[in-house]
Amino acid sequence: VNGLFDSSIQTSEEMDEWLKSVQIPCENADACKDAEEMAKSRVGKDLFDMVFKTYTKKQWDKEPKELDALVTARIPVRNNYDPRYFSDKYQVLPERGYSKWFAQVLGHEKIDVVLGVDYFKVKNSLEGRCGKTIFTGPIDGYFSDSGLGKLEYRSINFEADILENKGFYQTHSVVNYPGPEVDFTRIVEYKHYFHQKSDYTVTVKEYSTDKGDPYYPVPNPQNHELYKKYQELAKKEEEENNVYFVGRLASYKYFNMDAAIDNVLNMFNDIEGHPEQPDIEDAISQEDVKASTVSDSV
Repeated sequence: VNGLFDSSIQTSEEMDEWLKSVQIPCENADACKDAEEMAKSRVGKDLFDMVFKTYTKKQWDKEPKELDALVTARIPVRNNYDPRYFSDKYQVLPERGYSKWFAQVLGHEKIDVVLGVDYFKVKNSLEGRCGKTIFTGPIDGYFSDSGLGKLEYRSINFEADILENKGFYQTHSVVNYPGPEVDFTRIVEYKHYFHQKSDYTVTVKEYSTDKGDPYYPVPNPQNHELYKKYQELAKKEEEENNVYFVGRLASYKYFNMDAAIDNVLNMFNDIEGHPEQPDIEDAISQEDVKASTVSDSV
């Protein structure tokens, strides 16, 4: 704010006062009607125009007025110098990255991985062979014969560059480009995440598109209404055929990674009736012992 508006805000109280002076209340005090109203109610018109307006169009190919308020409600607005996206006290990544993490999960002796197979081409042959089926793909794809129509999703084209650079290409791991000057939404530099030392660095530009693998459900009233109809079909499929729908695409909901993991663990416990899990329970009890030892030492 100081850089954009040539101001000299120093404290949280001063930032709160500045925000209060620019915020535009929503027409309905109880609920903002769309993403534009929500953003302006939080940061005012000037910041909305600079940060939210064009970025939203690039990301979703829709104007902010066409999207749910939750799209801009989830963006943090800070009154301090904390540069992080999330406010959690502890923020971590898997030590060797998510790819290794998933590979180790799938490497369990009781898990078989079959690639290059269209589930819907073998779906009928699996009837009676699976006690339960967990479906994590697009829910409208599962019920494509229903005639309800397609839900909207956004995808991403990734453009990677390998650059000779002993340091870093950019100051942070992720730098967003909200303006119209470029057509990509952000650049990610993975070298930041694990503080790697290398003569090179890899950067990836992200271009939002409606073609390719579905990544982001498009949150607007039309899609929500259509998803409710798919929910009814999913409920029936669960009751009659033990097919369970979980994850971002099947739930037609944006999840961050922590929420995605929590979502699937909660579903597992619901399906299986909270079974005993000795390996997890032992790990938790060992952590409790460690914590107690540390506390006693202190």
